[in-house]
Parts: sequence; structure tokens; C-alpha cells
Amino acid sequence: MSDEEDVAPAPKTRRVFYGSLEEKERERLNAGSEAVKAGIEAGNINISSGETLEMEERVSERQQEALAEFERRRRARQITVSTDDAEVKAGLRALGEPITLFGEGPADRRERLRSVLSVVGPDALKKSRKEEEKARRSQEECQQTWYHEGSVSLKDARVWLAKYSLPRAMRRLEAARAQRDVTEATRTIRQQELHKSLRNLNNFCSQIGDDRPISFCHFSSDSKMLATASWSGLCKLWSVPDCNLIRTLRGHNTNVGAVVFRPQAGLSLNPSDVNLASCAADGSVKLWNLDSDEPVADIEGHSERVSRVSWHPSGRFLGTTCYDNSWRLWDLEVQEEILHQEGHSKGVHDMNFHPDGSLAATGGLDAFGRVWDLRTGRCVVFLEGHLKEIYSLHFSPNGYHLATGSGDNTCKVWELRNRKCLYTVPAHQNLLSAVRFQPTDGHFLLTGAYDNTAKVWSHPSWTPLKTLAGHEGKVMGVDVSPDGKLIATCSYDRTFKLWLSE
Repeated sequence: MSDEEDVAPAPKTRRVFYGSLEEKERERLNAGSEAVKAGIEAGNINISSGETLEMEERVSERQQEALAEFERRRRARQITVSTDDAEVKAGLRALGEPITLFGEGPADRRERLRSVLSVVGPDALKKSRKEEEKARRSQEECQQTWYHEGSVSLKDARVWLAKYSLPRAMRRLEAARAQRDVTEATRTIRQQELHKSLRNLNNFCSQIGDDRPISFCHFSSDSKMLATASWSGLCKLWSVPDCNLIRTLRGHNTNVGAVVFRPQAGLSLNPSDVNLASCAADGSVKLWNLDSDEPVADIEGHSERVSRVSWHPSGRFLGTTCYDNSWRLWDLEVQEEILHQEGHSKGVHDMNFHPDGSLAATGGLDAFGRVWDLRTGRCVVFLEGHLKEIYSLHFSPNGYHLATGSGDNTCKVWELRNRKCLYTVPAHQNLLSAVRFQPTDGHFLLTGAYDNTAKVWSHPSWTPLKTLAGHEGKVMGVDVSPDGKLIATCSYDRTFKLWLSE
């Protein structure tokens, strides 16, 4: 070891102060306060404005939240949840929650439902189910058929219709039984002859009917007159088969939708009586006789477009279809509206009466058809199957087939005995504007469409027999003469044509 290391360190000397330290401490504090003030003024030191946080309140809030969570978990443990996964999903849907989450299993779903119920209360699910049940009952009540008290004239008309239709139905059934007794060979020969004559149909006469498109055509009961309706507002009567103009009926101011001969017009009906009815787009319906160019009566009451009129087989009643979603039945004997029937969700475009006079079929823009029993007022058949609007309907003379033409380019034939669609005819390449059965036996079906053609189909095999091509515009109406010999078609090209088998 060196000599320097052997030297002991010098001991610290303590300073001893005598007297009071108060003055020096005060000086030190004053100097510090001045520095703090200078720091505050320079913005380097931020001093709070006296806001304080009460620790006790914050702690109490946390305690309440924790206690509420414990209480919720306790309630969740007491809630019973179904083990059926379908019921659990239904419960979640009723509460407005997603029925499943990504990666969630049935057990996790049950726990989530239990958790939701612990928050909203176990009665929430019962309340939602009660509300659903109440809504379902109200919807069922809205869909139920309801009746209101009708007028005395409507009751008398229903009784009259029943007495009128029942004997006609008996005669139709007797004729069907007599037809059944005919041998199969005889029926086959007759059918072959009919098909041969239909295949030989040719354009017999073509006539320009008006300056505007011709919307409708209809034969008289004696097959010697043809009535045409035009968009110019004129209705015209033509002689058949030479197509000479007999009379122009002036009365409408807008597009005429249909003009229809009254049953027995030209036969037993007096020419001075009401022989025709027509309707137009302004809601007007007019009645005409064969002696005058002016209408003999107006039927008022429609507020919207009347697209079709149809006579009851008795000639006493007139049916009108309106775009106010309803159709109406007018009694010409008492000269009043006896029935204003709703039932379609959109406008009603066409209607047709059963040959017996017991039923009426209506087709609407809602793509549905309905068959009404005029004797009771009930809708007895609901025709559901078309994809677009129904523009035409027609009953077969056999009494149990009904044809409908639609905007979906098809013609459906309905079997009324079992209330089902018997056959769908893929008839045309555009919407069907008119369908007609052969009025004598119903052995063929005639369809007209906006593809500028009309077609003849066999019954009951529904095979095409003849395409009547010749119009330059869409075919807007077709008709078959009551004797079954002539076919008339009218078109947008302002002409009507007569077709006859050579």
C-alpha cells in the first residue's frame, strides 16, 4: 500500500446556524412564487380552475353497474328457454334480433336469447307473440267473405235468375246425355269433317271499317249483321256476308271498347226495342235500337273507363266491367243498377255470362279471374294461374269449360267441375285480346292476339287447326257467328275480315 492510501479521510465539518431560519425561508418561498407566476404568465404552467372529481360518486356508479350486471345474470339463470332451435330462432326474430350469427351454434343461440330476454324482460316474447296472433287474426278477418243487405230488386232478380237458369241447365244436360248416346264412330266422323272445314278457312271478305282502329266486333243472333266498334267513337252495323254498311251509330265521343247485340236481336226482338249496347273509355254506356242512329238511352254511374259490356242470355240484364275494380249488373226491366260487385284488386276488363244464365265470369288486370253465382252472389271459382292481365273470357256451350286469354301470351282452359286449370295453350307470340268458343257445340276455340293473327284450336285436344293471317296490325277482336259458319276478326289496321270455309 502507498503512503497516500494510508492517510485517513478528513472528517466532514458540520455547520452550526445560530438564530431563526424564518427570514431565509420566506425569501426562498417568495423567489419560488415569483418563478411560478412567471411560468403561468408565459403559458408553461397550467393551473386548474378549481374543478374536482368526486371519487365517491364514481365509485358508487361502478358499484351500481356491477350490481345491475349481477342482477341481470341472476334473472338470466331463472329464465327458461326452449331447447328447440327452431323455436329459439322464432323467438329471436320476434324480438327483432338476428336469428343467427357467424359461427354461432344452437347452444350459443339459446344463451343469446336468454341474455336478450334478461334485458327486455321475459314477457317481451309473449307480448310479441300476442301481437303477431292479433295481426294474423285481423288479416284473416280482412280476407273473410262478408255480406251486406241488398235491395229488394236484387233479391227479386236473384230469384228470377234461379227460375230462369235451372230449366236451361236441365235442357243442356239432356242434350249432353243424348250426345253421349251417339256412337264413337259417328262422333269421330263429325269431328274429322269439322276439322277439315276449319283447315279450309279462307279470307272471304275484307272491309275498311273506319278511320281509326276497330276495337270490337260482334255478330247478331241471326248471323246476318255484324257490329263493329272503333276508336273514333263510331259504331257501325254491316250486312253479312256482303259487308255493306247498314247504319252508323253516333253517340260516343271517345274510344269505344265494345258493342254487343242483345240476345234474339234480328230474330224475335222488335227493331224499335233495345237491340245493342256499347261502352267507351269515358265511362259512358249507351243502348241502341235498329231504327235510329242515336242512342235510345244512356246508363250513367261509371266514373272510370268501361272496357266491356255483356248481355245476360235472357236479354233482361246487362253487365258492365269498369276500371274502378268492380263490375255492375243492370236490370233493364226496372231500369236500375241492382248489383255493384267488387272483388278484383285492379280494373276489371272483361266478363261473360254462362249459357244457362246462372254464372258470370270476370277477368281483371290483377291477372286473376272469378266466377260468380248470380243466384247467391258468391264467388264460386277463383281462377289463379295467369302471369299477366286477363283480357278476355268465354264460356263453352258445354257449360263446364271456361277459356281465358291473357297478356302472358297464353290461353288457359279451366275445368269448372273440379275448379282447376285443364290445359294451357301456348297460343301466340303476343298478348291475347280475345277468345271465343264455337257457339253451337264448342268443338273449337278461336283466339286473337297482338301478333296480327287469329288461330283456331280443336276441342278437346287443343291442337292448332288454322292460323288466320292477313291483318297488318294487331287483332283486337274476334267472333264466331251463331250458326258457326263465319268467323270475324277486327284489327288495329282499321279493317275487319270475314273468314269462311270453302
